[in-house]
Amino acid sequence: MRRAVVAGLLAVACAAPAAAQELVSYAVQGDGIMQPLAGLRGDPQRGRAIVASRQQGLCLLCHAAPIPEERFQGELAPDLAGVGARYSEAQLRLRVADPRRLNPATIMPGFHAPQQAPRVGSAWAGKPILSAQQVEDVVAWLATLR
Repeated sequence: MRRAVVAGLLAVACAAPAAAQELVSYAVQGDGIMQPLAGLRGDPQRGRAIVASRQQGLCLLCHAAPIPEERFQGELAPDLAGVGARYSEAQLRLRVADPRRLNPATIMPGFHAPQQAPRVGSAWAGKPILSAQQVEDVVAWLATLR
């Protein structure tokens, strides 16, 4: 039941107007994306704001994170505390951009992968949820969580 609720919420999130971004290509090597998307540098403060946002990332729907001012954090996915000590930036980048490359059965959406969810509006089909810059911002913040 919880998965059905989360899947429904993610389908709605994937159809939000903010999802209309252009997809940039990237190369997966092993379990990571070694190069920053589009050669961009991330900003940890913007990344934290995206993770905390109930309109953009929706990360806290499933994950708990060290963002004490945000109530009602998720329990479906791993806690993000310490994630920067567990994974390299390349590994974090792939987990944010396209986690299905690592686990095809994951309920986590690919934030910079073509969206194939059944309820995605046609204007957003094949478009990522987050821009390359936003992905790099999230990765920069996650990398600080040691």
